Amino acid sequence: MPKITRQSHLIEMEKITKSFGDFLAIDQVSFNLTQGEIHALLGENGAGKSSLMNVLAGIYAQDEGQIKLDGNTVDITGPAMAKSLGIGMVHQHYKLVSSFSALDNIALTVPHGTYLSGIRDLRKIIISKMSEIGFDLDIDKQVGKLSVTEQQRVEILKVLLGGAKIIILDEPTAVLTDEESKGFFKTIKLLAESGAAVILVTHKLKEAMNFADRITVMRGGRIIDTITPEDLSEEQLIRLIIGEVIINEPNLSKDIGDRKISLQNLQTTSHDGSIALKNISLNIREGEIYGIAGVGGNGQTELASALMGLSKLETGAILFNGHGDISSMRPDQRRNCGLVYIPADRQKYALAGQLSLTENYAISGLLRHEFGSWLKVNSFKACEKASEAFKEYDIMGVRNLNQKAASLSGGNAQKLVISREFSSNPSFIIAHSPSRGLDIRATAAVRAKLCMARDNGAAVLLISEDLDEILLLSDTIGVINGGSIVAEFEAPTARQDIGKAMVN
Repeated sequence: MPKITRQSHLIEMEKITKSFGDFLAIDQVSFNLTQGEIHALLGENGAGKSSLMNVLAGIYAQDEGQIKLDGNTVDITGPAMAKSLGIGMVHQHYKLVSSFSALDNIALTVPHGTYLSGIRDLRKIIISKMSEIGFDLDIDKQVGKLSVTEQQRVEILKVLLGGAKIIILDEPTAVLTDEESKGFFKTIKLLAESGAAVILVTHKLKEAMNFADRITVMRGGRIIDTITPEDLSEEQLIRLIIGEVIINEPNLSKDIGDRKISLQNLQTTSHDGSIALKNISLNIREGEIYGIAGVGGNGQTELASALMGLSKLETGAILFNGHGDISSMRPDQRRNCGLVYIPADRQKYALAGQLSLTENYAISGLLRHEFGSWLKVNSFKACEKASEAFKEYDIMGVRNLNQKAASLSGGNAQKLVISREFSSNPSFIIAHSPSRGLDIRATAAVRAKLCMARDNGAAVLLISEDLDEILLLSDTIGVINGGSIVAEFEAPTARQDIGKAMVN
């Protein structure tokens, strides 16, 4: 495939400004994109990256500034207009109809002729594209029954098959494994070489350094610099993004105690009747982070749901120190025993975006009657505790406690979830992809809180498709594959050994 010679800018965003009320999200930003390039956009949560891309994708209208496509000024009045101009976006939070199949979700956005013949042809095209990029996905399965990883694959396929020539990728590999990410970037490089222009919004610096032709760094709604990866080291890039260097070193427990929770022969079935978990048995001790590594869609979500009582066990027992078998308890009863859950999809399962920050924080306290009862809430105490927690957890973007939770950036929303879940001093923490989509600083803060809880005696089950995170934090590592724990390692262990167990 001949590589496109880069010439004039395909997209020029000139002096773009966007405010939300009194909050200035984008301040006189100028950004350009050249045909055939992969352009990484970096910055902390709240730096303005997503807002800028939402303007380009027609989701937000800029207050000031103009956008040029191929040198011609365009007025992008909405997502449909953006799509007609060849602009496609894979969002961090997915835009899918949960009751539809993956195939039908793709069909909604991809032209496919008459319904029956078109769907047959589209199915062949999708299967061919998945084979090309190494995606494993049941396209006839309801999206609501797919894992987070599988849902992201649907979003990526929608854009790839929609014929976009300008592709915006918002944290595209956040839930992909190392091997899946390699296949994904191979596809992206092929697209760029064929003439597409790709904007990669990511917190993964290695991705930007390894795959981007140019890197633009945003901070505080402004562009700090645009450079090429050859211009600076990863450490210098971190300084550019946040003004300091955060060093990630393995943080292993120094004081693992007695057995805290024992999972014995857990088995569940999925919605279609197939076995989701197969005889899962493992022990998690107090003062330990037990990491679950694996390719997405291999039972991670089902395991977390079963432990928290959100789905029913077919067989097996969950023995919790001092409480016996808790497998028949309701979720609220398990919470009263000291279990808390940080789900992979915080927007869908951990936050009520239209409720206030205080209301979101107070929910778990109300279950414990800390703020009175549901009929008579002590609002003053709830606000006081929420304010203290937000300061302790350094939650930014809080103008007042009555603002909606949906107004927070991803990292600050996650810190809100963790501050709430940790407010009960839990003894067992289930954390599913806790740093997914977070920037460097927020990721470090979230991981530090997990280690602090462990060091204070909690047992932590860390479920993550980010192998770096598993290796960095885990004292013991179990590999889940096909709904079973197929291997177990004591830290430190070799990355390649875990990788082999994940795919074999």
